[in-house]
Amino acid sequence: MTMAMAAVAWLALAVSALAASPTPGAEVGDPRSSGQGPGLVGDPGLAILAVVVIGLGSVVATLVYVRLTADRHR
Repeated sequence: MTMAMAAVAWLALAVSALAASPTPGAEVGDPRSSGQGPGLVGDPGLAILAVVVIGLGSVVATLVYVRLTADRHR
């Protein structure tokens, strides 16, 4: 019975939590960037290069694995 009362109390407190207002505030711009534009965080060129390098590395690793294990199926 005590657990049920604790659960009800916990839910009652959770319902009273309030979220931020959906209306825009007085702030202008995107707080994640320093005036560069909406959502431009980090370096997109570096991210694209990292994806290409990881992709090429996985292809090379797969080809090496296939070459090293090709004779075991005979």
